[in-house]
Amino acid sequence: MARRKPVLRRSRKKRRLLDRMPPGSVPGSVVADPDAPHPVVRVMAYGPDDFVEREVEDLSQIGELREKWPVTWVNVDGLGDAELIRAVGEAFDIHPLALEDVVNVTQRPKVEEYDNFEFIVARMASVVKVLETEQVSIFLGKGFVVTFQERVGDCFDPVRERIRTGRGRVRGAGADYLAYALLDAVVDNYFPVLEQYGERLEALEERILVRSDTATVAEIHDVKRELIRLRRAVWPLREAVNTLTREAMPLITDETRVYLRDCYDHAVQILDIVESDREMTAGLTDLYQSTVSNRMNEVMKVLTIIATIFIPLTFIAGIYGMNFDPEASRWSMPELGWPFGYVACLGVMAVCAVSLVVFFKRKGWLGSPAQPVGKEDEDAGGEGADSEK
Repeated sequence: MARRKPVLRRSRKKRRLLDRMPPGSVPGSVVADPDAPHPVVRVMAYGPDDFVEREVEDLSQIGELREKWPVTWVNVDGLGDAELIRAVGEAFDIHPLALEDVVNVTQRPKVEEYDNFEFIVARMASVVKVLETEQVSIFLGKGFVVTFQERVGDCFDPVRERIRTGRGRVRGAGADYLAYALLDAVVDNYFPVLEQYGERLEALEERILVRSDTATVAEIHDVKRELIRLRRAVWPLREAVNTLTREAMPLITDETRVYLRDCYDHAVQILDIVESDREMTAGLTDLYQSTVSNRMNEVMKVLTIIATIFIPLTFIAGIYGMNFDPEASRWSMPELGWPFGYVACLGVMAVCAVSLVVFFKRKGWLGSPAQPVGKEDEDAGGEGADSEK
């Protein structure tokens, strides 16, 4: 996959305003985003024996290539020039409503059938630091495929390499197979993206079990939000591929439809992985809450045990802290006049503390409870007797 250029991220509110047409706009209006990159037009034309690849500035060259080669692929990177996009549309007789969907890059993945071409919208995913989804518009016509992308960098390099080297059947097939190959590349590109999320979720699970904090919870919510974005991109994409597979379209041959069924299976697998990862994020949230609760219980247990041990000690210290005069009566704390009274008091405190610790240990409140001696032998003997019976 080609390396992407850094993308300046806009605020969500500003992005919504730029990606939508103003209310009441003329249908079919092509209004380019002023912040979008300037379009770069590249053409690959090929036949069974040879191919040509070039970057074109004069769109009249496209007509010459279409006349010479069986299949022509025009790829436009960048949507910052409305005039150039309209010119490309005129060169292939693309309907203005379809071109309007090209520049409005918040389209849902879909398939639309026109008189002379098929219009396919898909979303291409990538992860650099965060998840990025990019709209890819594919036009399939008789002997041509036109693709529009938001920016430079895509997952189509394997397809280009197959055209250059002649590997596979792409050079010997028609434009419909090329459209399938591009769509299949978009779908298969989700697998490495989801693999990154799988590794990230496993790392989060280990962090939660070892040491979790609020940053871990925030990262779990980030992953969950990005998985929701992936689901919104994959769910309609699966339906779009299913439409290409099941509906009779004159531009798609039965042989290519067989390959589209395989692409549909991949889309279903991807959606299953997304759903599994989403369930895992919910499980990680529950695991975090359970871990925090268990650790809090452990802390409270230790504090409770310490407080319980000191309750009798405090009671004894409180009694001997009372100001009774031993000379007033022989029952008024006679131990205060005893030479070993201080040592005896400390001894009683120590005995109380040790007794409580032993009691807690036997109850299993300080680790696992001690098993009585001979218990294992009795269990083993009982099991042996049962087996003999």
